[in-house]
Amino acid sequence: MKPSFLKGFLTHLILILVCFLSLLPLLWLTSTAFKGANENIFAYPPILLPESPTFKNFSEVLKYVPILGYILNSFIVAGVTVVLNVVLSALAAYPLARMEFKGKKISFFLILSTIMVPFQAIMLPVYIITLKLGLSDTNGYIAGYLGMILPFAVNAFGIFLLRQAFISIPRELEESAFIDGCNVLQIWFKILLPLILPQITVLAIFTFIGCWGEFLWPSIVLTKEALFTLPVGINNMSGVFASNYRLVAAGSIISIIPIIVFFVSLQKYFIKGSSEGAVKG
Repeated sequence: MKPSFLKGFLTHLILILVCFLSLLPLLWLTSTAFKGANENIFAYPPILLPESPTFKNFSEVLKYVPILGYILNSFIVAGVTVVLNVVLSALAAYPLARMEFKGKKISFFLILSTIMVPFQAIMLPVYIITLKLGLSDTNGYIAGYLGMILPFAVNAFGIFLLRQAFISIPRELEESAFIDGCNVLQIWFKILLPLILPQITVLAIFTFIGCWGEFLWPSIVLTKEALFTLPVGINNMSGVFASNYRLVAAGSIISIIPIIVFFVSLQKYFIKGSSEGAVKG
């Protein structure tokens, strides 16, 4: 047996085992969601295949919990946050990549340094500012949505990613557009943005997943169940169903489906964007 073959075999075997261990919690969650009331979900060793698979848990969740409303709220919050992140990050990244102005490098490194600051460290002042601006659901649904969206409307990661993408584009394209009579905004929107679509997709995916799974901030800023996002609503389910883990698991599976669909639909752009334009500069 050749050493190269043995090395490749062991590498793939380790990767398969790590992948299986990573998927094990998801497999257990899926199995629990399909198990009937007579099956032991805490059996040892774990039984991943339900004896009598049933969709009753999903129907119970949809019947007694407004989970579709939670999903709609999550889509509104995540969708608007993605749009704002892409637009604002691209607007901030363009001058940092293409324009020369005093304090450019210092501004970029100051923006980049905010990545090291966890949101929990600034959560209290952000919450106070949110209340003083009236961005809470006590002032209406729109104010409640804005209170969840605006603190995450732009971040340093997005600015950094799109800046590196802009740097990778030859300047000759902009010079040609200037000669043809385009202004800076037209060049940014009609020429540069289409060229960095893969990197924009990467930013959109990361932002969507982060917003979709955000629990801490919505649980703090929200007071009305009508505006609950999925993570907050699923956490509330444990109290509604007196810790009926089958129903909680069913609700969790429902909440995962949109993320999987979103990622799979943009997968080819994600793979392309994660390997292009993010290392140059």
